[in-house]
Amino acid sequence: MEPKKVMQWNTRASAVYALGVWTMVGSYLYFKYTGKFDTPEFTQPPKTEEMENPNEVTYNTAHSKTVIVYKKDFVPYTTRIMNFIESFTGGAPPGDRDNGK
Repeated sequence: MEPKKVMQWNTRASAVYALGVWTMVGSYLYFKYTGKFDTPEFTQPPKTEEMENPNEVTYNTAHSKTVIVYKKDFVPYTTRIMNFIESFTGGAPPGDRDNGK
């Protein structure tokens, strides 16, 4: 493509982008000024007291609530892999595993 054509397309794309941005900004200001864009007040739902299960982990986000229930004697995969590799290598030297103790 010729450099003149590239500059022409760059100018056109910039104009379309600028038009879109000004349309969004203008729409926001119009709705804010007329009062049609009122943000609703956020209220927390009442919390219910639940018994805590040590094998249950809850992750709350703005849009979802995820509950993970682990088995009683659950061992994470990373620990399983580490134990498998250490069975071949003889394990970590003494003192490396228990740095904080």
